[in-house]
Amino acid sequence: MKARVHVMLKDGVLDPQGEAVRHALGHMGFGGVEAVRQGKVIELDLAATDKAAAEAEVKDMCEKLLANTVIEKYTIEIA
Repeated sequence: MKARVHVMLKDGVLDPQGEAVRHALGHMGFGGVEAVRQGKVIELDLAATDKAAAEAEVKDMCEKLLANTVIEKYTIEIA
C-alpha cells in the first residue's frame, strides 16, 4: 500500500517561507498572489495490506515524527 501525508502549518501560525515565496512572486510580476502557505508531502510505501491498519500506523507516525502537531496539521491518503 502507498500512503501520502500532507503536512501544513495550522491556521494562525505565521509562515515565513510562504511569505518569502509570495514576495518573490510579486517581484517576478505575479502580483495577483495574495497569500502563500507552504507545506510538505511525504509518500510512504507500506507493507500493510489492511487499509484501516495502514491508516492507523501512518497516523501514529505523524503524531510521533512526521508532523509537529503543536503547529502543524496533517491529512492522510491511503491507496
